[in-house]
Amino acid sequence: MRILIVCSANSGKIAPFILDQTESLKTAGVEIDFFTICQKGLFGYLKSRKGLLQKIKEYQPNIIHAHYGLSGLLANLQWRVPVVTTYHGSDINNPKVLYFSKIAIFLSKFNIFVSQKNIDTVKPQKNYALIPCGVDTELFKPLDKTECREKLGFKNNEKLVLFSSGFDNQVKNPGLSKAAVKLLPDVKLLELKGYTRDQVCQLMNAVDAVLMTSFTEGSPQFIKEAMAVNCPIVSVDVGDVREVVGDTEGCFVCSRSEKEIVNALKKVFDTNKKTLGREKILKFDNKVVAEKIIEIYKSIKK
Repeated sequence: MRILIVCSANSGKIAPFILDQTESLKTAGVEIDFFTICQKGLFGYLKSRKGLLQKIKEYQPNIIHAHYGLSGLLANLQWRVPVVTTYHGSDINNPKVLYFSKIAIFLSKFNIFVSQKNIDTVKPQKNYALIPCGVDTELFKPLDKTECREKLGFKNNEKLVLFSSGFDNQVKNPGLSKAAVKLLPDVKLLELKGYTRDQVCQLMNAVDAVLMTSFTEGSPQFIKEAMAVNCPIVSVDVGDVREVVGDTEGCFVCSRSEKEIVNALKKVFDTNKKTLGREKILKFDNKVVAEKIIEIYKSIKK
């Protein structure tokens, strides 16, 4: 089975969760190739149609799997190869993009949504599934906190909180995280930017908690990866965080209130222990997710 992945690389690289998913599909025996869009905006995507048609002619895929609504729209500007489109949240939560995602939903042979909230928003009528992106549980696993701090240059007595992205990513609402952490004495908020995947795992094992205050999310990998390493989580109620975290002790879902966030972080610091999140996140292992996606491919393969 040959699958052509259509996705954006206009930030200079393909999103890690897409790469993780495709690696799991390859391991399961699926042949994969990529067509990446390097131009931004609707017209940038539309300009890529000629290149996509050439790629289809050369590769002869059985199915195109597009990631995000605009990629799904582009992939459906041909009628020979059936299209599966995965929607990751920003393509549903952003009203300007939602219109084009709805067109992709109508045209695609099958649609995958990473959160129930996104399904509730678009209310698809047929040929869809809820499949959150998986986690590389072989990479993201519990490690010794002291050793990770030593590797990353942090002191053992520091109180460290890891923010969910770079501070320049306004969708992640860094202002609220900074304001909350500022109310706590001697607590350092770390920016998640410029690290390798291995280092991200080390960071999540090194810090006392991870913090997410985003305005919108789909099914954030950040939360699932923190669960996989048993790191305490403090997050606003966004995307599918509440469903993923569940009743995991040491994880807190708050309103967008500085006071609530501060109180949750204080509880984490007072308890000062790892969670048991990993045992609840194994159902999102990349291998499990890959099996579900392959079943969809088989159901629509020519």
